[in-house]
Amino acid sequence: MSGTTIVSTPRQRWAWAFYDWANSAFITTVMVAFFPIFFRKYWAEGLPSEEITLHLGTANALASLSIMLLAPFLGTVADQGGIKKPMMAVFVALGVSATLGLTLVGESQWQWAMFGFVLAVVGFLGANIFYDSLLVDVAQEKDFNRVSALGYGLGYLGGGLLFALCVALTLKPEWFGLADRTAAVRWSFAVTAVWWAVFSIPLWLWVRERAPAQAVRPGFIALLRQSFGQLINTFRHIRQLRMVWLFLLAYWFYIDGVDTVILMSVDYGKALGFADDSLITALLITQFIAFPAALAFGWLGNRIGAKRGILTGLAGYVLITLVAVRMDSAQDFYLLAGSVGLVQGGVQALSRSLYASLIPQDQAAEFFGFYNMLGKFAAILGPLLVGWVGVLTGSPRMGLLAVLILFGLGALLLWKVPEKV
Repeated sequence: MSGTTIVSTPRQRWAWAFYDWANSAFITTVMVAFFPIFFRKYWAEGLPSEEITLHLGTANALASLSIMLLAPFLGTVADQGGIKKPMMAVFVALGVSATLGLTLVGESQWQWAMFGFVLAVVGFLGANIFYDSLLVDVAQEKDFNRVSALGYGLGYLGGGLLFALCVALTLKPEWFGLADRTAAVRWSFAVTAVWWAVFSIPLWLWVRERAPAQAVRPGFIALLRQSFGQLINTFRHIRQLRMVWLFLLAYWFYIDGVDTVILMSVDYGKALGFADDSLITALLITQFIAFPAALAFGWLGNRIGAKRGILTGLAGYVLITLVAVRMDSAQDFYLLAGSVGLVQGGVQALSRSLYASLIPQDQAAEFFGFYNMLGKFAAILGPLLVGWVGVLTGSPRMGLLAVLILFGLGALLLWKVPEKV
């Protein structure tokens, strides 16, 4: 392995994992919960339900498309220049600023709300390219499953705690000196942005990335040129590594299903007529069950292997989807939320650790650029698929069934990924 080897310490591992605590607040409070609800009831009030679902799917798809195009190149630049942390900081700043900007969008301004949301999601997803790749700098390969799961576990716990606070803000705004629920939701966006920024600090202070063997210092333009050439070499390298490209193809399919369930679950519940309080309760159930479940999947991955652990989680998702299309009560939604919590973090954590074990560790950001590219390219299809099938059939239940194809293809391809020896 080229580059400087960095001794992994518990403080570095916890500082890295704590970024999940920081940014997961954005996923839960903004992406999954309050943005879809607020968009439907405030920014896009008066539009047909199917059109609102389509707008939400389009916003998520645009953000994913942006990262799909940028991810491999960004990762290559970061590895060539040894600047994973600085580039991550740029995207964190974008995400935090755009989240704050949502507090300024007025009633019925759904276009501006979509624009701010897309920028915030691009910041979130872009930062994750470099965050994921730093796993190889803070842990040895034998610890990948456990450390990756620790990150997701802390993310669900931290995201759940902030979400609970924001729920209290919206349910009892008068307790906090706020005029109404609209003001409370705006404050929730602001609090989320501050939380994301503040709890990112441990990573900036204590995580040390491995220096490249020959760090490129001739200037930004030269760095871009060399990175473009290296990007082509990395693509060729991936084609030669059967384990890597087969995993990426499998991941492309199954993570689309996972992301679609995450991103569209609240809007699906709203389309079925469930009350906001029921949807929020379901999200809290998911968060707090996912915390211990993600840690348990880290242990499971060490016992049976990361690949078999992921397949176990995907089997759970298939059952969840089949039940979800038949649910008709808030109690059913609670049960499904708990079931999603059992498998969601595990699939995500073990996917990250399995991929980290397959790639050259001194090219982690480059390879994770492709990892994020395929994941976000897949995420373009899922939300749009749910939205368009719902529009064409007039039934959101039929749209949700389409994700079974993604889980099935992903599991089949993952089964063919050879175990690393």
